[in-house]
Amino acid sequence: MELDSLDRLVAAAFDGYLVRKDLVRKYSRQYPVPTYVVEFLLGRYCASIDEQEIEEGLTIVERQLAERTVRTGEEELFKARARDLGAIKLIDIVRAKLDAKTDSFIAELPSLTLKDVRIDDSLVKQHERMLTDGFYAEVTLSYDAAIAQEKGGRPFAIDSLRAIQLSKADVLDILKRGRRDFTTEEWKHLLLRSVGLEPAALSDRAQLVGLVRMVPFVERNYNMVELGPRGTGKSHLFQQISPYAHLISGGKATMAKMFVNNATGQRGLVCQYDVVCFDEISGVSFDQKDGVNILKGYMESGEFSRGKESIRAEGGIVMVGNLDVEVEHQQRVGHLLSPLPLEMRDDTAFMDRIHAYAPGWDFPKLNPNENFTDHFGLVSDFLSECWSRLRIGSRVPLLQGRVNYGGALSGRDITAVNKTVSGLLKLLYPDPEMPIPDNELEELVRVALELRRRVKEQQKRVFKSEFRNTHFSYTMGEDGIEQFVSTPELHSNETIELDPLPPGQVWGISPGGPENGPSLYRIEVTVGRGSGVKILNAPIPPAFRESVKYAEQNLYTRAKELVGDRDPRLHEFSVQLRAMDNDHTGNALGLPALIALCSGLLEKSTKGGLIVVGALNLGGSVEPLVNAIGIVEVAVEKGADTILMPVSGRKQLFELSDEMATRVNIQFYSDGPDGLLKALLE
Repeated sequence: MELDSLDRLVAAAFDGYLVRKDLVRKYSRQYPVPTYVVEFLLGRYCASIDEQEIEEGLTIVERQLAERTVRTGEEELFKARARDLGAIKLIDIVRAKLDAKTDSFIAELPSLTLKDVRIDDSLVKQHERMLTDGFYAEVTLSYDAAIAQEKGGRPFAIDSLRAIQLSKADVLDILKRGRRDFTTEEWKHLLLRSVGLEPAALSDRAQLVGLVRMVPFVERNYNMVELGPRGTGKSHLFQQISPYAHLISGGKATMAKMFVNNATGQRGLVCQYDVVCFDEISGVSFDQKDGVNILKGYMESGEFSRGKESIRAEGGIVMVGNLDVEVEHQQRVGHLLSPLPLEMRDDTAFMDRIHAYAPGWDFPKLNPNENFTDHFGLVSDFLSECWSRLRIGSRVPLLQGRVNYGGALSGRDITAVNKTVSGLLKLLYPDPEMPIPDNELEELVRVALELRRRVKEQQKRVFKSEFRNTHFSYTMGEDGIEQFVSTPELHSNETIELDPLPPGQVWGISPGGPENGPSLYRIEVTVGRGSGVKILNAPIPPAFRESVKYAEQNLYTRAKELVGDRDPRLHEFSVQLRAMDNDHTGNALGLPALIALCSGLLEKSTKGGLIVVGALNLGGSVEPLVNAIGIVEVAVEKGADTILMPVSGRKQLFELSDEMATRVNIQFYSDGPDGLLKALLE
């Protein structure tokens, strides 16, 4: 393998904490253990870029994996070795339970099919996770022939064990120091390589999904859903990378296992793990009728009541599953949370507890020859230990004074968005003292708003009257421009959306001419220093040049009424016309052009779902409207919610069909300032 610049950078910054990920894949396929177990050994013996050291370490790793992992059919061979040698070392899951008959704990080693192994109470108290669903460990297993001869004797015993996870006190300091040598983009790529993915083979959207999957590991009580096509590695991170995560694969989820066993008082998975992931979520069911309500309460507050006491836990809930149809089709026939179990899928209160919905359809089907990396990454046990320690505290205070959310966000929405931003900041800037540029913070805010808005859109589909306003927005700083964030699967540049457009952008319809009917256009204006109006289209359609000329003249002569104390003559306006239909003339678009100029100068958005209609003359009057019914029909076809048209078109609409009249809101204006007032977002 040839080292690239990122390999050399990580080797200098994290010497002793890196591993070649192609080696991890090679050995994890050969032996019946998760990836992080293989990396635990590779990290111990092969954490170097020196080929000779790696080769020497591989010899030890191969020997230990061969001697200490039990393949199917080798169970009796290992038991015989323990009998002959007195004790053996092996790598296995260790589970334990209390045997009330003997008032002692007994352990289970699944790979040896042993269910009655003696284990000292002190070992169980040190590693309580073995009382839930167990964990991987290096185990010293002994055999006592004398006990074997006793009636009901238990000859096998666990003398000692070492959990396969890192427990060094300074790991986070090492991570913080190393991060300083990387740009944000390089660090993002290193994180992806560290979980086995090659960023060069992933689109920006796929890289984003890969990063979002990591957030539950660093943010306490973080609830996430990811649905998408099969074979995209949705559960890989929660099963193979970290010993602090637990995967539940389909079937029944018992309340005793999830929360607390009332009979024994033993705490459940959410108390023992940082992340509990439900795989194949559509097949999960609960053993009690109120199971979903208990889960819902826990996802809201991080607490649950079982028996007399209220118990606090920090484990996040992640649900992953498959979408068996295309996203577009799923949205037509239902909503994007339909694959959840029946008792969850249409429960808007349950949905409200979900902090983020990751777009699994933006991640490709994993191809081992393309999407998996052969380069160096951080050793999983080092990385997962750092992630677990990053869970302490929150980065939300860093947002105060820098980010303000729009009025559409409820209290739960703000909490959800803040938790996502906090998690992403911990991943990308593990040192809270690192400065975070505004543009990078804004990018993370947009991601968090998108992930939460996707949840709200599904609530809206289930209960439209309660979740009508999903127009999520934010401003950076006190004087920033309000920006709206959509979800890409709802977004289209070709059709009208209910989200407000950015300042300077307006939808308009030209009434057309003898050869062409009414046509949809999008006018986009940017405002900068200078003077005058510049049309960017080449060649410039003569009819549109005239519309812009009249709009410019009206802006100058009626500036006080339109834009208050802002002087349009001190600004340069760059105008671009985008034709959405066959007609490219841009005829009779004076008022849409005027509103676009004013919106850009005022830095105010126009209302969502709005189409503006109307031509101006040089004196500032609004020209009589022709073909009003044809304009309304085109607006409805394009998905408009509201049409703003001159009052001169009102009488023509008496002939409008009842169906069309009920599908769109028609508002009238008398002149330019009146039209602007009704077009701008309040």
